[in-house]
Amino acid sequence: MPSVGSLSHRSQAQQSCRSSSASPGLQGELEAALQLSPAGTTVLGRFLTPAKALYGAKIRAPHALVMTFLFKSGSFREKLKSIAQATYAHSRNLAYFVFTYKGLLAAQSQLQGKKIPFHSFLAACIGGWLVFGDNNPINSQIIMYLLSRILFGLSRLAVQKGFIPQPRQDPFPLLAALVWGTVLWLFEYHRDTLQPSLQSSMTYLYEDSEVWHDVSDFLIYNKRTHSK
Repeated sequence: MPSVGSLSHRSQAQQSCRSSSASPGLQGELEAALQLSPAGTTVLGRFLTPAKALYGAKIRAPHALVMTFLFKSGSFREKLKSIAQATYAHSRNLAYFVFTYKGLLAAQSQLQGKKIPFHSFLAACIGGWLVFGDNNPINSQIIMYLLSRILFGLSRLAVQKGFIPQPRQDPFPLLAALVWGTVLWLFEYHRDTLQPSLQSSMTYLYEDSEVWHDVSDFLIYNKRTHSK
């Protein structure tokens, strides 16, 4: 005859098995509720937004560090402040955009009862207008970064859909030649049309390099000096 202790242990084990077998269904219901309800979306956004802000900081901080110390003048404290401001602006905007985009996607899906491709386009358009609509250096760099990748993506999509025939040869060498030819022509004769950071980089590469000081030019940077 089993003891009271063994019966109690067996009962607890059975309850644990029932709980574990029911947990996947409960987890699915929870996930569905969080995806569909505005309150759930808000809760998820509160947890997801800091993660997206951290991603933006990891992207912007190294870039801002290099560009600031390489091309900008000012005291060490001013440079650190500039790096912090650029990192904060980039990470904040990415976090705001992700929160806005995901929230609008959830709202549209709940209103129409399903998700369609236009939802992504509309949600991103609204988020882009609200978050990245201000024409400043940070937003400008992000938009140009995306634009180049959009052009590549649309080109590949046009080939996949049959709007453009599949190239017989790799078109990348021709693209590289046209891109470099165009950007150097703009730099030499219409420099003001290029973005400031690109102007600084190209000035360093193609003009500052004409002046030689000593071996430190390879270690720091060789800023052009103008004779009086």
